[in-house]
Amino acid sequence: MKILGIAGWSGAGKTSLLVELLPALIARGLTVSTVKHAHHEFEVDKPGKDSHRHREAGASEVLISSARRLALIREHGAAGEPTLAELLARLSPVDLVLVEGFKHGDHEKLEVHRPALGHPLLAAEDGAVIAVATDAPIPGLSVPALPLDDVARIADFIVEHLAARSRVA
Repeated sequence: MKILGIAGWSGAGKTSLLVELLPALIARGLTVSTVKHAHHEFEVDKPGKDSHRHREAGASEVLISSARRLALIREHGAAGEPTLAELLARLSPVDLVLVEGFKHGDHEKLEVHRPALGHPLLAAEDGAVIAVATDAPIPGLSVPALPLDDVARIADFIVEHLAARSRVA
């Protein structure tokens, strides 16, 4: 599977871009999954629901399944947070996995950057950034700059990049 991070500082628009990119990439014939990094404790089930009650009662894992989907909730305890590689190994095969977060990982990334927010540019320090999607010009950028509001162009760039990478591999 090919991996591409959607990285940037909080508030830059990573999630908004990702949810717009998904249908654009799928329309170009790719199968796509996502991995989202969360920085804090989070709940995927609701208090009072059976699955939440199972977990709160001490289950190490709770698997919720229906005819249309499944979700596995695993408590890590003292084991700590799994690595991106460990998470990716759990996914079913697809053409592309978009990873939101994990901005300091060594996987290739598309940076989402809004200069007005005042955060440093990840691309300046991270050689794994292959392009920057931005809402304003960035002087001296060493990778392609893509207009943040042009999802079709960003999707085309991703597809072309993946194809070029496949020809080299």
